[in-house]
Amino acid sequence: MSEQVAAAKLSNQVEQGGVLAKLLAFSFLLAVVPISAYFGTQWYITPAAVLSANLILVGYVIVAVREDSQAAKLTETKKDQ
Repeated sequence: MSEQVAAAKLSNQVEQGGVLAKLLAFSFLLAVVPISAYFGTQWYITPAAVLSANLILVGYVIVAVREDSQAAKLTETKKDQ
């Protein structure tokens, strides 16, 4: 029984590490991409920065929702076993 608990804790820590990595990656993108879009384009400076920031946020939300639905399916399959 204790081996199962240890395995569950380890898999939980790995999942949390993946979540943290995704958060850091999207945070980095959110800091760099809009600024580079603002200074990198000649025309439509502000809309390019705003659009890039919104696309990154939408991407983060989509990844989070998919991850949550995958976690829900995983817990359902574990309950069935």
